[in-house]
Amino acid sequence: MALDRWIALIILGICMAYGYAAWFMMDAGMAPFMRRAPIWPSTFPKVLSVIGIVTCLIILLGLEKGQAKIGEIDYRRLTDYHLGQAVLLLALMAVYALCLRPLGFLISTMGFLMLGSAILGERTWILMAVVAALATGIVWYLVQEVLGIYLRPLPGFVVGG
Repeated sequence: MALDRWIALIILGICMAYGYAAWFMMDAGMAPFMRRAPIWPSTFPKVLSVIGIVTCLIILLGLEKGQAKIGEIDYRRLTDYHLGQAVLLLALMAVYALCLRPLGFLISTMGFLMLGSAILGERTWILMAVVAALATGIVWYLVQEVLGIYLRPLPGFVVGG
């Protein structure tokens, strides 16, 4: 079996476990007044699980493949791909998650976006800084002000908390 089908099989198992939790376990502890609502807290996880299962089945059954096999991953030649960049990005994601509390959202996210784009090959530092600052500021504003979810913008020693 090809590598993409093995990955789809693994993700199918994850989606089925997620779907089981969304369909049968999440709604059990819901308050009675919420049961009459048209959208429950489990609605989005249910939709995600169904989309994930359908997508994995399409890949497993080979329905997405056409005549041409351009771009197929050859697992025997994994060293020909940019594995170093992928591993560095995964490590950067872990460092980003660890830095969110001590450094705050703004500094951590700007650093993540700038270092991530540098790993992927961007060398225009001014452009990276402007794009990272705009994206970080917009996301912080939307989450903080529009959704009302508190994100510590700066480190605790700067804002006194």
